[in-house]
Amino acid sequence: MSEKQLKESFVRNLNGTSISEVSLGISITPLCILFRGLILVSFYQTFGDVFYSWKYRLFLDFILLVLPQVLSCTVFSDFLALVVGCISVTCASGLYVIYRKRIPYKTASLLNVLQSFLNVPIEDRKVPSVTTVRVFINLLTAISILAVDFSMFPRRYAKTETYGTGVMDLGVGCFTFANALISPEARARHEEKLSPLHRVKKQLVAVWPLFFLGCARLLSVKAVDYHEHVSEYGVHWNFFFTLAIVRVFSSFLLTMIPAQKIWIAATVIISSYQIALETTYLKAFILHGSDNRGTRLGFLNANREGIFSVIGYVGIYMIGVQVGSYLLKKRTLVKEWAQLLARFTILSVTLFISVTIVQVYIEPISRRMVNLPFCIWTIGQCMAWLCMIIFCDLLLLLVQYLIPGSHVPSTWNICSRVDSRQKNDSHPKYQKRKKEMDFCLIEAINRNQLLFFLHSNIMTGVVNLFIDTIHSTSLFSLIVLLVYMFLNCLISCILHVKNITVKWW
Repeated sequence: MSEKQLKESFVRNLNGTSISEVSLGISITPLCILFRGLILVSFYQTFGDVFYSWKYRLFLDFILLVLPQVLSCTVFSDFLALVVGCISVTCASGLYVIYRKRIPYKTASLLNVLQSFLNVPIEDRKVPSVTTVRVFINLLTAISILAVDFSMFPRRYAKTETYGTGVMDLGVGCFTFANALISPEARARHEEKLSPLHRVKKQLVAVWPLFFLGCARLLSVKAVDYHEHVSEYGVHWNFFFTLAIVRVFSSFLLTMIPAQKIWIAATVIISSYQIALETTYLKAFILHGSDNRGTRLGFLNANREGIFSVIGYVGIYMIGVQVGSYLLKKRTLVKEWAQLLARFTILSVTLFISVTIVQVYIEPISRRMVNLPFCIWTIGQCMAWLCMIIFCDLLLLLVQYLIPGSHVPSTWNICSRVDSRQKNDSHPKYQKRKKEMDFCLIEAINRNQLLFFLHSNIMTGVVNLFIDTIHSTSLFSLIVLLVYMFLNCLISCILHVKNITVKWW
């Protein structure tokens, strides 16, 4: 067996893991964000304003935000519950210590503090939780696309063949949902007064780099005879084509649908697709080809998974637009975000209950077909992740409320409080140091997300071309993965510090 065939067989015929383990794994992200924020506030509480260079901030963010994600899906994957428990206890302890050391509201009870906190006005220029979700989808994808080629990465986390739930099965669905949250359609009532036709034109302009990258990936993969998992998208199809077509087709449909009815249209699309799978030859065609033997002759046969999965992803995108439209409404008080969190939590729980029922009475989750259970699971998982991150952001806002002058990057700021670091000092040296002190890895990656994804893919290919990933030892694999992730983060950070945004469209 050639090395290419060996690597292809290494990621095939897998059945995934449980939904609960996937949920447990992604809960590490908000916990890491909370832990990092508590450490920054504790530093301020102990030492006051200290100007750290962006290099120090990069190192700190990498250790606190990236390293736990890498370890949790590799060497600590069999102890996931213990990892989550340890981080949770540490965060709870940190919250308790900071609360006990507070100076304002020293004599107030916790109930009075919380009642006062709920009426605090906050800045509403952007929703930091949305940025965090989008950045960490990129980070986790970058980790997974290389880690999956090493033997230390659990096979149950890799993409499933036909039915099942692997961590990597969420990738495209999460990308689709996250892009929809900030789409022109979601922002239409809040930021942009554009006609429906203009929004479609805007999407056509925005997606041409995706088509270009899709073609570039296709040509490069075929040119170097790179290993492929054909049943993922097909022979010629790939992630970039899916995302581009979903965005354009969804934008076209949304021009004809009232904003309040988007979720109904999405439900009809996903349900109709599932009915077609159950009552026609479509399911057999997607799984086994036109001759029922897995043929790949002809464009439709060769790319059947990629082409027909677009239908399900369109439904996911439209639901994301509906969620984003509600999420981006103007909210100025903490209690308004707490109410939103409660509604989203109820919706997420409802979706998880629904997917359990649908799997029993219809069919299991299938990323390969992007069927009804997969769509419900993806939306529910994204909603749950978003809820956890919003909850952690609110906790960090509470901590900043208790410790005046403290600041956590990529979270909300309290409107009524003037940051103690915002002095009337216009000296360039001071401004440069202040910018470095406010440096954040999340903001750095967010600035050039598409570029981050692109160079992650390129470096993944380079590693696979020069390293026998399957037979590498665990220690060597972990070192390679950490160096690879650090280089990815370093590129984004240098561009951010240099104030460079790579966008040519």
